[in-house]
Amino acid sequence: MSKENVAQLISKFCLFVILITLFACNSQQQNTTSPQTNTNEVTIYVSTDRVFSEPILKAYEQKTSVKVNAVYDTEETKSTGLANKLLAEKNNPQADVFWSNEPVRTLVLKKRGVLASYKSASAEGIADTFKDAEGYWTGFSSRIRVIAYNTNLVKADDAPKSVLDLADPKWKGQVAIADPRFGSTSFHVAALYAELGDEKADDFFRKLKANDVKIVDSNSVVRDMVARGEVKVGLTDTDDVNVAIEDKKPIAMILPDRDGIGVPVMPNMLSLIAGSPHQEAGKKLLDYLLSPEVEKLLAQSEAVQIPLHQGIEAPKNIPPINSFKPMTLDYGKAADRVEDVTKRLQPILGL
Repeated sequence: MSKENVAQLISKFCLFVILITLFACNSQQQNTTSPQTNTNEVTIYVSTDRVFSEPILKAYEQKTSVKVNAVYDTEETKSTGLANKLLAEKNNPQADVFWSNEPVRTLVLKKRGVLASYKSASAEGIADTFKDAEGYWTGFSSRIRVIAYNTNLVKADDAPKSVLDLADPKWKGQVAIADPRFGSTSFHVAALYAELGDEKADDFFRKLKANDVKIVDSNSVVRDMVARGEVKVGLTDTDDVNVAIEDKKPIAMILPDRDGIGVPVMPNMLSLIAGSPHQEAGKKLLDYLLSPEVEKLLAQSEAVQIPLHQGIEAPKNIPPINSFKPMTLDYGKAADRVEDVTKRLQPILGL
């Protein structure tokens, strides 16, 4: 073969390699960038009650024509189930946004590197107390942990005024709580341990167990048991009690520990998922959910969630947030305790 032919073959081979390389680079670029720039679809994991959150997401779909793929948690594993799913998917994220109904799991996810930083302009009217300084989460639309009581069986003056009162022998066999390993109850017990210390908190839950506390699947079950008179009192959330109040059930609520350790306040929390398939669409959905418009909708719905933007009318049946002392706003402190507290409570409560 002549030198000229050899040179032509080498030239053609080099051209072939260059073309293959360019094609591969272009394909890789398309695979890595197109999911990030696709704004016509977004996936959100939601632990807030579907009956309250789904209308908000449907309204966003109608407003923007963006397809919202919503995955809702079960009533029994509120926030915990989806948080575990997000952890399992960390190396291959499927969700773009996490809407949590309580703070603890969100802060755990931040520590585990599941979340991405994003500071939404829609959060400018929300106090810094309810926002992560690094932008990994933003709180909005709060609920309160309350003591519910049956108005046919308990007079308002006789209702427990503190969570700690539930261990009083006068309420033996008449108290219900949701499983403290999940949902807003897990936040509440972790916050109690953070506030009281291990010794006092352990002692309270031992007394509660000795008082034949009924541990049930969810806060709504607690509400229903109180409303039916199966127990006289129970620990639950404002939104659950309000549903029964609106249905004219014999139930009312006490904001616990106003004069003591304070009332447990739980904001919903929103976060962007690191490495998610639709980052830009996720940011736009976050902007919408953090808007005063959405807080107003949640305040006026049966969720009766307390707006964190200034100037939005408080929901009916719920005292304004500035009318009582919050239990703690150090959500990180409670989040640091949740796994340990869960393990401590298993033998104490026989879970």
